[in-house]
Amino acid sequence: MDTEHEYRPVYQTSLVDPAEFWSSAAQSIEWDVEPQQILDAADKRSARWFPDARLNTCVNALDRHVRAGTVAEGGHADQPALIYVSAMTDTTSVYTYAELLDEVARFAGAMRDLGVVAGDRVVIYLPMIPEAVVAMLACARIGAVHSVVFGGFAAPELAARIDDAEPVLVITASGGLEPHRRVDYPPIVMQALDLTTTASVRTVIVKQRPQFPTIEFSAAMPATDVLPSSEQTVAARWVDWDATIAGVSPAEPVSVAATDPLYILYTSGTTGRPKGVVRDNGGHAVALSWSMRNIYNVNPGEVFWASSDVGWVVGHSYIIYAPLLIGATTVLYEGKPVGTPDAGVFWRIVDEHDVRVLFTAPTALRAIRRADPEATIAHRSDLSRLRALFCAGERLDPATFEWTSEVLLAGRDDCPVVDHWWQTETGWPICADPLGLQELPVKAGSACVPVPGYRLRVLDANGNPVATGVEGNIVIGLPLPPGTLTGLWRDRERFIRSYLATFPGHYLTGDSGYFDEDGYLYVLGRSDDVINIAGHRLSAGSIEAAISGHEAIAECAVIGMPDELKGSLPLAYVVLKQGVEIDPEQLRDELIERVRGQIGAIATLHDAIIVTGLPKTRSGKILRKTIRQLTAGEQVETPATIEDPAVLTALSDRILANPPLGTPAPPTDNTAAERDGDPVAPTS
Repeated sequence: MDTEHEYRPVYQTSLVDPAEFWSSAAQSIEWDVEPQQILDAADKRSARWFPDARLNTCVNALDRHVRAGTVAEGGHADQPALIYVSAMTDTTSVYTYAELLDEVARFAGAMRDLGVVAGDRVVIYLPMIPEAVVAMLACARIGAVHSVVFGGFAAPELAARIDDAEPVLVITASGGLEPHRRVDYPPIVMQALDLTTTASVRTVIVKQRPQFPTIEFSAAMPATDVLPSSEQTVAARWVDWDATIAGVSPAEPVSVAATDPLYILYTSGTTGRPKGVVRDNGGHAVALSWSMRNIYNVNPGEVFWASSDVGWVVGHSYIIYAPLLIGATTVLYEGKPVGTPDAGVFWRIVDEHDVRVLFTAPTALRAIRRADPEATIAHRSDLSRLRALFCAGERLDPATFEWTSEVLLAGRDDCPVVDHWWQTETGWPICADPLGLQELPVKAGSACVPVPGYRLRVLDANGNPVATGVEGNIVIGLPLPPGTLTGLWRDRERFIRSYLATFPGHYLTGDSGYFDEDGYLYVLGRSDDVINIAGHRLSAGSIEAAISGHEAIAECAVIGMPDELKGSLPLAYVVLKQGVEIDPEQLRDELIERVRGQIGAIATLHDAIIVTGLPKTRSGKILRKTIRQLTAGEQVETPATIEDPAVLTALSDRILANPPLGTPAPPTDNTAAERDGDPVAPTS
């Protein structure tokens, strides 16, 4: 292989001469004003990329591909840009680049006519429908800053984000579809507006879906004439999406500074005021375009599917922006990995739409494995054209990795299963197997190697580097590469306190892990998920990996229990595979032996409790802090991010009926970065 495209030389160049490296990467972007200065690092804590350049992200995602003509002419105008698959309505729609550009330009024109200008914030509260993609790109087209809130979030969560972002416009729909229920959005938006302290919202646009009752709006009618409301919401005029775009002239793109914000994305699971991660236009476009080719090895015209939600960072980066920036085809899926209608839906989509690279969550794979352990349903679909399967969101445990590689993909050497690691804050991968540069050997349990641009270190509590194989705090040397957060919305003090103050000169990821002798990183979990057993710090993730390897276990969560002698002992909550029956005492003994055998005698498992399910966020992350609180007997409010509140209720009842001995140590408050994942258990 040409050394210019091998991983090690490329990685070293990105660290030694980042300006040269990213100057070369920037050539893939169409600029209104070419960058002359690549990096302004006068303030390392807030380095600015391409500070003198101008561009439009929507032009780079759509216009330039259409302008080049048809595929026969070297362009992408008649190529599918977006494939919308809804398991909830049993429909599929395909938008070419030309068709998607037309939809985006017209909706951008409607926003322009409503008075939305560059720099204004727009909150998007939509289910997984094409209008979500259209709305985001339309904001980028006119320089407005979008802030997508996951469709179905409770009114207080939506209100907190409206208060912080102060949008002039809210875009919503008549509702979202779940497997066993429908969620009406307008009442939630109405309540959120009632709860806000800002009067910034002038207009609410509603996309009406045929599965919901039609709301009749007249041209000058405020929402109070149609829906229950308070004085606050009278100021916001409610209008119909289709009526608003009727007869509108398309909006021309607005050139913005590369350092201007493209979007604000609020991290999930925070307490108090939400943290609004800010992403810029220039660095974002350059980094995502580079990542598609060099990490995911996706080329123009190929189909890429990130089975996430547009409300999460994965949806922003890899459903919408990255695939379109390079002229690929992206899939938007409204449904679940199982139950809509079965555990084979993912693989039918891969087969029917010729998906070459799939990006999903370990949680989704575990759910599919539980429902289809022999991959019988999966093998009814042709997966031979699938070239790679990427995972992120939670650690891909070795048991799930092995099942995916050996059972689902039948041991294919030409379709690697890649666990990679990144966060809402970084916006694109920190560690990965860079398939487009050089495919490296995969190691089960590892997120592979640092991505070019990221200077990774593992430090102890005093900020000193730890030895190979020793667990510590994972940090990233400053300046951060392009595409990562430029700060928190209107809160620089919190940005520094949360991410930069703990280890000066470094960004605190909030995750713990270690490097092996080959430079592979093992991310073991959040730094506050470490269990201190007789002075030995063991990550919950490593214990979970040992437990997940048991043939009866579908998934598990490990927390720390207080112990007078050893300080803490690990307690496991385990979910059995479908159809498996085993004596709880036998399972407990076998798991104790597995943990001792794989980690050491110090890792004495306190107990293993069989439960019917684990509470998770809609993005697929297990709510370990909530589990700790329930186990401790604390009063727990249902998290706004929870996927299924019934699972939390069942777990609570199980704990009340059979409380574990002792009370776990209180969780450490950690305001640092949340591991992304967002991310990728699909939902509407």
